[in-house]
Amino acid sequence: MAQKGDQDQETFSCSICLEVLKDPVTIPCGHSYCMNCIKTYWDEGEKKLPSCPQCQRTFTQKPELVKNTMFAALLEQMKKTGFQAAPADHCYAGPEDVACDVCSGRKLKAVKSCLVCLASYCQKHLQPHRDSSTFKKHQLVDPSKNLQDNICPCHAEVRKMFCRTDQKCICYLCSVEEHKGHDTVSAAAERTERQTEVEVRRQQIQQQIQDREEDVKLLQQEVEAIDQSADKTVEDSEEMFTELISLLQKRSSEVKQQIRSQQETEVRRVRELEEKLEQEIRDLKRRDAEMKQLSDTEDNNQFLHSCQSLPPLSESTHSSSISIRALTHSSSISIRPLSYFQDVAAAVSEVRGRLQDILGDTWTNVSLAITDADVLLSQTEPEPETRAGFLKYSCEITLDPNTVSTRLLLSEQNRKVTRVDQHQSYPDHPERFSDKWSQVLSRESLTGHRYWEVETAGYVEVAVSYKNISRSGDESGVGFNDKSWTLRCHSGSYVFWYKGNQTPFSGPGSSRIGVYLDHRAGVLSFYSVSETMTLLHRVQTSFTQPLHAGAGIDYNTGDLVEFCKLK
Repeated sequence: MAQKGDQDQETFSCSICLEVLKDPVTIPCGHSYCMNCIKTYWDEGEKKLPSCPQCQRTFTQKPELVKNTMFAALLEQMKKTGFQAAPADHCYAGPEDVACDVCSGRKLKAVKSCLVCLASYCQKHLQPHRDSSTFKKHQLVDPSKNLQDNICPCHAEVRKMFCRTDQKCICYLCSVEEHKGHDTVSAAAERTERQTEVEVRRQQIQQQIQDREEDVKLLQQEVEAIDQSADKTVEDSEEMFTELISLLQKRSSEVKQQIRSQQETEVRRVRELEEKLEQEIRDLKRRDAEMKQLSDTEDNNQFLHSCQSLPPLSESTHSSSISIRALTHSSSISIRPLSYFQDVAAAVSEVRGRLQDILGDTWTNVSLAITDADVLLSQTEPEPETRAGFLKYSCEITLDPNTVSTRLLLSEQNRKVTRVDQHQSYPDHPERFSDKWSQVLSRESLTGHRYWEVETAGYVEVAVSYKNISRSGDESGVGFNDKSWTLRCHSGSYVFWYKGNQTPFSGPGSSRIGVYLDHRAGVLSFYSVSETMTLLHRVQTSFTQPLHAGAGIDYNTGDLVEFCKLK
């Protein structure tokens, strides 16, 4: 009977809009449609002759459309008796959809699943959950094919608990039997905590997207500036060369060709970097969409199950992209648009004034000026000479609680670390340093131009390190490997350590140490900060990964390092 009813309902539906016929008209072939639907179909159709959407019969001219009054009256009468049109095909459940567990015959798509009933319902069969107080406490979620995963196979009970020890969802009976004594909480409580982690990850991804989009804008400005500089230089060079005798015209052509070649090389390099960043933006947006979909999941068990397989959020694989903004200083792009090839124009001008030398050694100056033309991306800015200059690159450093040794106490919103006698009860974490070395790393990864200051007291270490430094063993100490650099400070006595090799020196006994990093140029400088800036030690190397600020206190109780807030 249900199937027959569906067939009867389909008879009174328009095959174009799939709704109950409105102002029904019957065309010569016998098929009926809504008047507006068939008019629109014919008006927008690609065929020159009108045809029937169902049987494809064509007509020499558009048939006159007259409302079928008998059909309309019949439909009106059926509506009064509770008639409804058959659901459109897109309302029926397909292979990839969750089907209603109550529907008989051809099943409709489920609109909700009940975590109490462990069943899925279409809009019609969901109505009791909407209307009856009996189902008031039932939890409805988006349609799910995995409802049976919520049932414990051992006890046939709903899994409403989460075992943090074994990292799995369990039922109440499991918590008092095989999981007895484990760290267990309600699935809802664990979901709340994990939800926060997901939101933090989303924020990080969104920030990375924003950063990459800003990088792309800078690269686009870079291309424009390169083009303008190259065009202007070519124009000036040609103007000067036209004043020379015919012998110099050959040289003019060579300069033009070299400039264009160098311009193409530089633009191509920037374009390639732009494409990589845009691809990274697309990947991050895709991950953000996945995180949002996970965040919107209402089924706690499904959410927690998916959280287990979340890949770690990695840093950008294109290390130079992270430092683009610091290296370019976008304002400099606009105020020196002709700077890339300015040395070329100067060299050509010199050639014009020294005709006798053009065919000799001086000519090489022009060629070298072109090949040495450098875009902002590859420039290394000079190290600041004043504290105000350093403060332009200041950054706030916070220490990562997951890395701190148990002999160090974190305070001041994770900016200060102090050596203590008693071991701190930090939770186990794979990134935590063992007690072999009392040290800690920052949350922030550092690239580009960065500057920070630390207040010290006692015998302490001010360090930078790659994140993949070992966490235990003799070589896990900062300065005792090729992954970290550290300055040991004590009352005006300093020792720089790298790969276990030490370089002792003396300097002003200031308690404040400034650290300057130019990641791309491979420059790491330590300064004594008081009324003046005094360079203590400078490292020139090649950094292959983002760095993390760090600190170590291995000797006296009460010694401390505090990362300062800089204005």
